[in-house]
Amino acid sequence: MTNVSDNFNEAYIPYKALLIYNCVKGNDSTKSRSENSSVYVESYDIAGNGNPINAHPLSLTESIALAELLQSGSEMQNTYLKSRGLLPQNLLFVNPDSTGYAVWYTPPQQRELFFIKNLEIPSGKAFIPAMVWKAGRDNLSVYAIKGKSKPNAGTTLYHAPYFNIYQGGNVCMGSVNVKIDRNTCLEDFMAQWEKYFFGSYFSHTIANGSNTKQNVVQLWQEQTTTSRKFPEDILVENGMKLNHIIK
Repeated sequence: MTNVSDNFNEAYIPYKALLIYNCVKGNDSTKSRSENSSVYVESYDIAGNGNPINAHPLSLTESIALAELLQSGSEMQNTYLKSRGLLPQNLLFVNPDSTGYAVWYTPPQQRELFFIKNLEIPSGKAFIPAMVWKAGRDNLSVYAIKGKSKPNAGTTLYHAPYFNIYQGGNVCMGSVNVKIDRNTCLEDFMAQWEKYFFGSYFSHTIANGSNTKQNVVQLWQEQTTTSRKFPEDILVENGMKLNHIIK
């Protein structure tokens, strides 16, 4: 006969309690919470006698711990930013936390680019410089680098020579509907962001288009109508090295 007594030796002891308050705005308490209310969460520690003590607002640390606990159930395996196998060769850094991000690079290549009609730039294939990408679930920043080699921590970053990009490198996605869920694996994550970036239409300059030494409209008019390699001499340094964006 199998001895199962050990199965009854584990005890679950309460150590934390959450109290959720619904703040209803206005006099009509029958309205749904999503229409006219907000939520406040209070956290309690549990004393040895089982009584709740030390009431305090749910902290960020507790919120993250709770989120990780809820994601760790046997029915749901968290695959966010986890590789299917060996790490991609162009990966530079990855933080696979629930709010993490990845940093990778792409070499100089020819890509299909799309421009709105008002720019008077024909859409089509064009040679582009090597790029460094930094992305989370709902934000993307891109940078240009010179050469073909895989960058290192000391590699100089340049402004990405495109439209729709702020001085700091973050991309204005406009009306692009970004859908990257918390179970997206690393390879799909990188591929999706590249598809979003190159699959959308470039439409406007930011900061007067001062991210290149050449007029950015003229630059891409030439790139999309010729087969010349990307002229790296027109890139402008942004004052950062690669290690500055890996934080």
